[in-house]
Amino acid sequence: MTRSTQIGREGETLAITYLKKEGYRIVEQNYRCQVGEIDIVAVDGKTICFIEVKTRSSDHYDRPEVAVHRRKQMQLSRVALWFLKERRLEKVRARFDVVAIRRRGDLNEIDHFKNAFEMFELGKGRCGGKGGRVGWSDRIFRRK
Repeated sequence: MTRSTQIGREGETLAITYLKKEGYRIVEQNYRCQVGEIDIVAVDGKTICFIEVKTRSSDHYDRPEVAVHRRKQMQLSRVALWFLKERRLEKVRARFDVVAIRRRGDLNEIDHFKNAFEMFELGKGRCGGKGGRVGWSDRIFRRK
């Protein structure tokens, strides 16, 4: 296992611990399908949350959340749609969160961006979703 893979897995473990403390119910970890992978699928109240975890061990690169760029958001949208269709949950409220972890020695700084972006309407190149349903945008990450 490479160092970056190990850091990523440790970050996902930290994120799951954090999310459980916040009251989330973890449904899947590392959900994989034909179109990709999502780190965590969880339930927050009545909302399905597709959660991408980004972990950095240094400040050499940009903030971890910046790595969830437009192309990554489109990929996560495809996987989320697959998940929802596979389970016949297309009408369920859903959102995308990002958990960004900065490791500083023995300390971990965790930022949770709820509803960080909306689902990209695949094939149309524009925002989709209404009334809290999944959709996509370039809006700046908001802290919880």
